[in-house]
Amino acid sequence: MNIRARNPRTGAYDYEFTPPTLAELHELAQRQRQHQPAWAALPLAARGAVLQRWQTALAANRADILAALSADTGRYLLATIELDGVLRAIDRWCKLAPALLQEEEQQSVAMPSISFRTQYVPYALVGVISPWNFPLTLSLIDAIPALIAGCSLIIKPSEVTPRFAEPLRQSIAAVPELAAVLAVVPGAGATGAALIEAVDAVCFTGSVNTGRSVAEACARRFIPAFLELGGKDPVIVTAAANLEQAAATVLRASVAATGQACQSLERVYVDAAVYDEFVKLLVAQAQEVTLNYPDIHQGQIGPLIFDRQAEVIADQLADAMAQGAQILCGGAIETHGGGKWLRPTVVVNVTHRMKLMTEETFGPVLPVMPYSTLDEAVALANDSEYGLSAAVIAGDLIEAETIARRLDAGAISLNDGALTGLMYEAEKHSFKLSGLGGSRMGPASLLRFLRKKALLFQHGASLPLAAFDEALAARDSEAKG
Repeated sequence: MNIRARNPRTGAYDYEFTPPTLAELHELAQRQRQHQPAWAALPLAARGAVLQRWQTALAANRADILAALSADTGRYLLATIELDGVLRAIDRWCKLAPALLQEEEQQSVAMPSISFRTQYVPYALVGVISPWNFPLTLSLIDAIPALIAGCSLIIKPSEVTPRFAEPLRQSIAAVPELAAVLAVVPGAGATGAALIEAVDAVCFTGSVNTGRSVAEACARRFIPAFLELGGKDPVIVTAAANLEQAAATVLRASVAATGQACQSLERVYVDAAVYDEFVKLLVAQAQEVTLNYPDIHQGQIGPLIFDRQAEVIADQLADAMAQGAQILCGGAIETHGGGKWLRPTVVVNVTHRMKLMTEETFGPVLPVMPYSTLDEAVALANDSEYGLSAAVIAGDLIEAETIARRLDAGAISLNDGALTGLMYEAEKHSFKLSGLGGSRMGPASLLRFLRKKALLFQHGASLPLAAFDEALAARDSEAKG
């Protein structure tokens, strides 16, 4: 049965595709497995050369990929950022991998006659289940290092944003060696569930509820699950901060990509001494933000990609208003050209009893709350079931770092916000319900896809069974007595 996809700018269901049947997915997985040993046996430099040829094919398909990705997400600049980021990621991993995958023999300290070497063994087949908010980036952020590691892959993009898959497949088909080990198959939940049953490791980006189901399915099969899930990222603004710059940073880190990013700032805590001034500056700047409608090449904020997210946001705002919150700007879901839009929405008089302060919003909403002491600010920031990332904006980096070290999250931006959406070199783990498994940033992103096999070399004589004779212990005891 075909699946229809909605255009976020027009609201029209103007695209449809046919997901694979279970039999087709099974056959694809078998083919990927058959080709993987030859791929893994290639020298690392040869795998890198294949990816560099793919980079050329991606660049050649640039116009088609950007057109499809823009139709999927309703935005053009961010589509170009996604594609350019993928091209850079190929270069980055080709450069970093040789040093990471060196096999060096080491000497045992406990047993000097033994040395050992680590052999890296890739998982044969990795499944990637990616979300709708950054379709290309989050389909390939795990896939590229896994390919470098020697794995074969099947990527299942979201059914909400499936258009980019076809031009992406065309770029892959232009490189036969890559096409043998990399496949892209859009589908809904049933395809994702079937994929988990067919692979040896899973990378999933999405909601906590679905992530829990993925983790449980992987646990039943004893395969690793690398999960990056929801966030409710806090930012603490101190009295010593440059408030004009702080407001600009919070605004950008909250509403860029229409707030549809896991690392978007969704809770703002400001020192009570400067709270009123900060809110005034934030509202003034928020009111200057323009929609990129009707021209996709103009404006700063795009449509809500997934129409159901508008319902989530509206529900959270209604709940907050019912409990006494006040919306200072924005707040209304607007319809333009059939698409759903929300202008930057600043909300005050908020508490942690409100959904807006406890549940992921995934939209351009900025609830702002004052604090009296830094201890209170830290407690509020940590009062969440999420721990993806956070931010501190202070008078200087020393003050910011002192506070950051007390926050329960995997990455803290100091005097900035949402930096993990811009820079991928620093390893981090997701705290609490925000994820599971090794870091998808930094060197660990590649090493996750390799099992370590220890090769132990005995350079002396092997111990005889007599070395474990109980009589030896008795004689030793008598000698010491």
